[in-house]
Amino acid sequence: MVPSREFLESAAMCLYEQCEYPAVRYCILTKLLGKKAPEELYRAFLYSDIVEELYQTQNADGGWGPLESKDYTVKAKFPTSAVAISRCLYIGLGKDDRDILFMAKEYLEGFLLGTAKEKIRPTNERVIPSRKALVCNLLEAIEPNNPLCDQTYYEWLYIAERAFEGGEYSYERERAAQHEVFGTREDRLVPMQVSLLLKRRENIPPELEEAMLRHYGGHANERGHFWDKTPGKLPDSFYYEKTRRWMYTFNYINMFRGSALFLSGAVDWLISNRSEDGLWDWGPQVKDPWGYFNYFSKNRKYKFNRKVDCTMEILSLIKQYIDNNS
Repeated sequence: MVPSREFLESAAMCLYEQCEYPAVRYCILTKLLGKKAPEELYRAFLYSDIVEELYQTQNADGGWGPLESKDYTVKAKFPTSAVAISRCLYIGLGKDDRDILFMAKEYLEGFLLGTAKEKIRPTNERVIPSRKALVCNLLEAIEPNNPLCDQTYYEWLYIAERAFEGGEYSYERERAAQHEVFGTREDRLVPMQVSLLLKRRENIPPELEEAMLRHYGGHANERGHFWDKTPGKLPDSFYYEKTRRWMYTFNYINMFRGSALFLSGAVDWLISNRSEDGLWDWGPQVKDPWGYFNYFSKNRKYKFNRKVDCTMEILSLIKQYIDNNS
């Protein structure tokens, strides 16, 4: 059964009442509940320490260092610009909030206009199509329907429609479509840009999205996404040092409408592990190689701050799950 919006609001307000941190309260009201925040709370969010951290570390060109590949010779708060931009979006920054994402938008547009200082080095024939898709995926999250992304978006829509002709995926058809669109020749393909495609969901026929859910969601359901953590093999205890790694798979599948096909048991499991205080706590987590950036407090050594971050991640997933299965 899909959780009700009343459950989401009740759980979100439970955290709201326990956590006085402006960034958390602002995100609860605006991102989770779709409400307008009071002006005083909005201002407090804009000048909170986590927003200030992004503002102070942003470069004059609008980025935070290399777009995608970490420069290990430089010590930086955020390993790449893509990570920093994703963090801006996660904590609820809008395009005009202190111009942080406005500058990031111009930084990203530079890659499509050929004016970016950072040059794309095509070490193989998949690099340029992949990099353009990454840029457009971030741009569409900042500013939906950005005209600079039209060509890239419709190229990928064409590839997806070819790959799923007749409702079933065909590697041969996708290879032919990628070779046609990108002028490539290798058998190894650029991964299907599912996240970018779903940014303009109104252009995707429902039967195509269902076919992609069954193929890509089914693959993640069986093998995991990034980590080998699957909805069918959950940890014995929620309070476990690697529990957060299951969220990569859950969030990937949860992009699709109808995600309950694979996630109903996982969502029930998450809800059942809510603590008596109404929050969630998966305990101290192992460090991921590239770091962790879904935090709302810069000091995560305190148990309560960890619980806040864990609860916000789970509530964000439940919110999208309700949206995609109602």
